[in-house]
Amino acid sequence: MSDWTCQIAALSPRSRSRLAALPVQTLPKGVVLFRAGDPAQGFVMVDQGRIDVHLTGPSGREILLYTVEPGQSCVQTTLGLMADEPYSGEAITAIETRMVMIPRSLFLSLMDEESGFRGFVMQAFARRMQDVTRLLERVAFGRIESRLAAALLDLAEDGTVHATQAELAARIGSAREVVTRRLDMFHRAGWVETDRGTVRILDPAALQLAANVT
Repeated sequence: MSDWTCQIAALSPRSRSRLAALPVQTLPKGVVLFRAGDPAQGFVMVDQGRIDVHLTGPSGREILLYTVEPGQSCVQTTLGLMADEPYSGEAITAIETRMVMIPRSLFLSLMDEESGFRGFVMQAFARRMQDVTRLLERVAFGRIESRLAAALLDLAEDGTVHATQAELAARIGSAREVVTRRLDMFHRAGWVETDRGTVRILDPAALQLAANVT
């Protein structure tokens, strides 16, 4: 039994019949499924393989938002179909991929009529949103940590930084609460000691490594 067949096995006989009639596509690596600005045409169900979804910034810097493998969903497609929003990223097959494309009209019909299908879509959407949130946290915190570590090294005089957390936040373009959390993390790691208006550097080598992370 294929992964695709397993994914629709719990649905009603009518829904299984409608979905089983859809053609299974086998795509080679490197096929672009959608680009930023494209409208969502259908809901992809991956039977085998993997699809990578990337986001490219104005500077050309690219980040992998998430991958779509059997049993998973594409959050951008779900939003596009349910909220009529265009794609903001790009999806490319990472390896040879077997997939089924559920047309928009059938997807919306199944969401209305089939509780099992609706449950699958929403649960997969929730898991995917958690993945995206964790990614954004890693990217954002990583950059803030790098900027904060570099600022501490730049401002240090005889191993001590004389600056409030608000001043540090203004220097690196962040919020004071974020700087407080990052300094607390540095403290727990044994890199710094903090007091009111001062930060004493205990491990400059560790801060240098953190500052060099991009």
